Amino acid sequence: MSSAGQSTVPFTIPSVSGEVSDAVVKVLDSGWITTGPQTAAFEQEFADYLGAAHVVAVASCTTALELCLRALELPPGSAVLTPSLTFCGAINAILHAGHRPVLVDIDEDTLVPSPETVAAAAARVTPAAMIVQNQGGYPVDVAALTAAAGLDRTRVIEDAAHGPGAARGGKPVGSESFAACFSFYATKNMPIGEGGAIATSDEGLQEKVRAMRLHGMSKDSWKRYLPGGSWRYDVKQIGLKANMTDVQASIGRAQLAALPEWQRRRAEIVAAYDAAFRGLPGLTLPQRNLDGIQHAWHLYQVRVQDRDAISAELEAAGVSTSVHFIPANQMTSYRDILGADECARVPVTDRVGEELLSLPLYPGLTSDGQDRVIAALTEALRARS
Repeated sequence: MSSAGQSTVPFTIPSVSGEVSDAVVKVLDSGWITTGPQTAAFEQEFADYLGAAHVVAVASCTTALELCLRALELPPGSAVLTPSLTFCGAINAILHAGHRPVLVDIDEDTLVPSPETVAAAAARVTPAAMIVQNQGGYPVDVAALTAAAGLDRTRVIEDAAHGPGAARGGKPVGSESFAACFSFYATKNMPIGEGGAIATSDEGLQEKVRAMRLHGMSKDSWKRYLPGGSWRYDVKQIGLKANMTDVQASIGRAQLAALPEWQRRRAEIVAAYDAAFRGLPGLTLPQRNLDGIQHAWHLYQVRVQDRDAISAELEAAGVSTSVHFIPANQMTSYRDILGADECARVPVTDRVGEELLSLPLYPGLTSDGQDRVIAALTEALRARS
């Protein structure tokens, strides 16, 4: 499916490999549709793609974050640093793990926390752990933020929901992380529909989260019902029901094979946006220091004044856009939990969050569709200059 001939250019269309249908049928014919051999194969292939020692496939990136936090065995109510410009799932993971989110303001250019903002947040509390984020596909400097927080690397979890395809210093996101959590949601660069994964260099962590993704059971539930299986198992640590199925994994294997070409197309679209928008009054392009950085380009986020009105004008012109993300400190439940004082500590997030606008960026976006996006945004901005 592409944007050609449509009356509206969609904000996103999931990319689906031509191999997916056959892969799913094979799994259904096999009779093993829960976690099994396809999941194991997907874990190995994704680990090879990342250059990671271990990958554990799970139900979502949110459950991946929660499993990693639980595996740290922190004291209940521990302070966990997290970006303020983030998805609600990341905040929920901290809360469900029994801990307290501490919001970290962002750098205006990269849209991720800087060492300075991390240090400022860490000075207010004694952080027990931290979640860092690859916002929009920008590969965050995990080592620098870890040092700024005064934490050991084994207390830092990477939200890599936007990370597949990104690299820093030639090292793919997740290749050397203590814990990097990926998303395969329908809108992501490698969509499965639902699903996630934990990449880790730590043998002990992978053993813990592998058991915890299935209630903490010592034996896979399905294997108990196969010939020669035993009904006896133990629960040595409390876990979640957060496993990936073989149906999902078979889709993931087919999608992973197509990912390099999809990433090439994303970079091509970004280059065309950059060329068309550079120097346009009233528009701030995604700022990135590309020295040693490979951006995953999950999102193409621009900054504009009068964002909501411009978004409405683009929609009227047949171009759909979105916003990533509504700052966590502006959400009703989190304001109630964290308090007004804590939510007021992220002024850059509040200011920049009002200007961010995500443009269509997906492999199926045609040149004609992109031209429509460029024309509509250019017209809206020039009318204001």
